[in-house]
Parts: sequence; C-alpha cells; structure tokens
Amino acid sequence: MYDIIIVGGGLAGLVNSILLSKAGKKVLLIERKSYPFHRVCGEYISNETRPFLASLGVDFSLLNYKEISRFQFTSPSGKVLETQLDLGGFGISRYTFDEVLYQLAIKNGIEFLLEKSVENVEFHNNHFTVSTNTENFEARYVIGSYGKRTKLDATLKRDFFGKRSPYIGVKYHIKTDFPKDLIALHNFKDGYCGISAIEDDKYCLCYLTTRENLRQHGTIAKMEKNILWKNPHLKKIFTESEFLYDKPEVINEISFAPKTTIENHILMVGDSAGLITPLCGNGMAMAIHGAKILSEHLLKYFDDRKQLEENYQKAWQKTFAQRLWVGRTVQKLFGNEVLSEITLLSLKNFKPALRMIIRATHGKII
Repeated sequence: MYDIIIVGGGLAGLVNSILLSKAGKKVLLIERKSYPFHRVCGEYISNETRPFLASLGVDFSLLNYKEISRFQFTSPSGKVLETQLDLGGFGISRYTFDEVLYQLAIKNGIEFLLEKSVENVEFHNNHFTVSTNTENFEARYVIGSYGKRTKLDATLKRDFFGKRSPYIGVKYHIKTDFPKDLIALHNFKDGYCGISAIEDDKYCLCYLTTRENLRQHGTIAKMEKNILWKNPHLKKIFTESEFLYDKPEVINEISFAPKTTIENHILMVGDSAGLITPLCGNGMAMAIHGAKILSEHLLKYFDDRKQLEENYQKAWQKTFAQRLWVGRTVQKLFGNEVLSEITLLSLKNFKPALRMIIRATHGKII
C-alpha cells in the first residue's frame, strides 16, 4: 500500500513526487519510458518558477541553460514585432531537465516503475488499485500526470477524449545562427512555430499545425516546405540549420479543450488537468506550479478526501482557468493568414496590448 501513486513522470509528476516524499509520504511513480528521453515541448520555462525550483533542490549553477529575455512574433508574410519579457525565462531541453528532476527524486527516496504503462485505475473502499499489464498496486491517492492524451483518458471516458482534435505537434533540436536571449514565434497557415536556445549551443524548434495540413502534403517534410517555408524566417531556419534528429518528435490530437481536475477521484495535474496553447510559452511553468499547489493540498487534507478534492479544484481554477481561456482566445487570432497579419499590425501600433497578453498567460513568482 502506497500513500500516493503518480501516473506519469513529466514535470508535474516529478515535482509532486519530490515534494510528497520530502514530507514523508510513500510514493510510487510509474512512467512508460526510461529517463532521459525527448518530449514534444517548447522547452522554455518562465522565471516565475526559479525560486521554487531552487528550494526543491535544483542547482542552477550546474545547468547549462540559456537566459531568455526577449520575445519576437512574426506574421506569415514575415512582418516582425518584438518586445521585452517582463520576467523572462530560461531554455533547457526536457531531455536534460527531466533527468535532473529524476535524479533529485531518486535522492529523495521515490520508488520508480519505468517502461510500464498503466492500463487501468479503479477506486473502491476509499483506496485505489492501479494496474499495469503485469502488476497491481494499491494506494490511498492517485495523481494523474501523464501528459496531453493517453489510453487512460479513454478508459476513464473523459469528455475531451471523445472529441477529435485537429492539432499535431512536431519538435526538432537544431544548431543554427540565432540570438540566444530571444524566443521567437513564427506564424504560418494553420499553425505557428517557436524557436529558442537550450543547452550546448542547441535550439528547440517546435511547431503546432493541423492534421489537414499534413494530409494535404503527405509527409512532414513536404508540408514544411510548402506551408512553413512561406514565412521567410522559417524558410531561413529550415534551410540554413543543422538538424540533430534523424526524424522529429511528433504528437497527435493535441486538445486544448477544458479538462476536469478530478476524474473518478484521480487528482489531475499538468497537461492532464489542462493544456495551455503553446503560443503562450508557459506550459512547463504551469506544470511545475500546479504540482506545488496539488502537493500542498494533498498534505493538508490527506485524511479528508472530500475537502481535498473541493479545495484543490478551487485553487487550480483560481490559478490557471483564466490563463487557459486567454490562451484559447488568443490562438484564434493566429494560424489564420489574414488575422495573423491584422493582429501583428494592431499589436505593433499598441504594444501595451502585447505585454498585457503575455502577463495574462504567466503567473507571479512562486
């Protein structure tokens, strides 16, 4: 019998495991891959998380991260808008950063079950049974931290899972000539692509687009050449960079629909609880902050499941609901070629609006 089983070992899962283990809870974390590994992610973390991560035990002096302080936005035709980032952030790959948190979790005594997928989670008699394809485990609580979309969502019959999403995400690591203190968002037809520096003189190049774009052109390479390259900034990146993967990391059916934070008494966190649009560049910080909120509530109300669920839902909504709504609303302005051009021109003439959008999708220092 574990106190808590965490399903999924991304940022939220790892941070929860460390916080809960430090508080004396017996924790098992189940992850379907082995660390380190790549994920489809923009790999930019807002500085709102840095003091908290340092308190957790992350030694920034040992990380080869890149400080990012400027934001650039381009329209499909290549028009440019730039601004300073109020808080700024840092760039580091998930391959590296998840491994740092994984090693920190091991030092704090967390038990890991790697290369195993959770097939089912059942709640009965005030505790859970978590099943993989070979074993069953018991726990007082289960945290769902397994990312954007998995078979477990289907098993739980979550509302968003039954609605097809048109979006796919694609990520590369590249070497190129690009300012290390700048994060750029380049728009194209039915999508947008971000680029920013990470460790070892590498850059994360990650974009969101539609399955329809891919279907029309057959392959990712042909789609990129015929759609993304129409933005001259993206054409320059794709034709003048060294691509470090044999093939990109890809994820299908990314859903930005609202999700529930409690599902059959499972406490959802990170992307499992709600996914902010990548154009807001704040998903990693939200996962980290969400884990902090959940752990605090779990420790405070450990012996009162009803109070825990009610108060966690309220705290999560208060902290993140507006950010997600702003992200979904702003996304409607981008990807559409005409609207993107109009939006850029409008923001260029009224730069405070751009700063206001950035602040609305980021939080205060935690």
